[in-house]
Amino acid sequence: MKICLSKVYKAEKVELSEDRLSAGSSKGYRMVRATRGVVEGAWYFEIKVVNLGETGHTRLGWSTDKGDLQAPVGYDGYSFGYRDVDGSKIHKALREKYGEKGYVQGDVIGCYINLPQGALYAPKPVHLFWYKGQKYSSTLEGKDKEESSKVVPGSEICFFKNGIFQGVAFKDLSGGRYYPAASMYTIPNQPNCVVQFNFGPDFEYFPKDFEDRPKPTAMIEVPYQPVDVRVENGESAAK
Repeated sequence: MKICLSKVYKAEKVELSEDRLSAGSSKGYRMVRATRGVVEGAWYFEIKVVNLGETGHTRLGWSTDKGDLQAPVGYDGYSFGYRDVDGSKIHKALREKYGEKGYVQGDVIGCYINLPQGALYAPKPVHLFWYKGQKYSSTLEGKDKEESSKVVPGSEICFFKNGIFQGVAFKDLSGGRYYPAASMYTIPNQPNCVVQFNFGPDFEYFPKDFEDRPKPTAMIEVPYQPVDVRVENGESAAK
């Protein structure tokens, strides 16, 4: 199965379309992330804002596997977001001015990440196993303790709005695996805020100029990663 939105790595209240490319949610911010992530190289995907309505808001971007699914993208130190409100960027719940204005319903947001030789800086994963529906890590003799992350030199995250470069949002990223992610919000009793992911290869607004940056590969090309034994409807959650 190709990359799509995960049925496992999402907040319970996030609703997915049948093709698992669109996600919607109401009330408080909740996150969903894709089934595959990247450790190194330059990568790109798009998210179209399908419906905001009168009260909807989104935060779009990238998250590691440690990002809090019950919170918006950019809430903690493990996710990096781009807000529809005033186009600000957000990380560790800190909002900073970024880009030109905000984005609205119908806009297409391009998400770019570059992790040059990122595998050299990614922490080695601990040995994980499942027991009675719960995930545990093996720490026998302390051999499987997870290493601390190291900064990937030259790494950065950038966003594009309808193909127009908004600037460098984040740089000097910690090594690790980064997944496409989105969070949605509306007030109660309103239609879902809905976004649609496009992992390629045919993009609506693929940028014509990345300046001096490496031209990215579409996320559709990310290979299957057998990194988790949790199952989604008979298939690994990594699929």
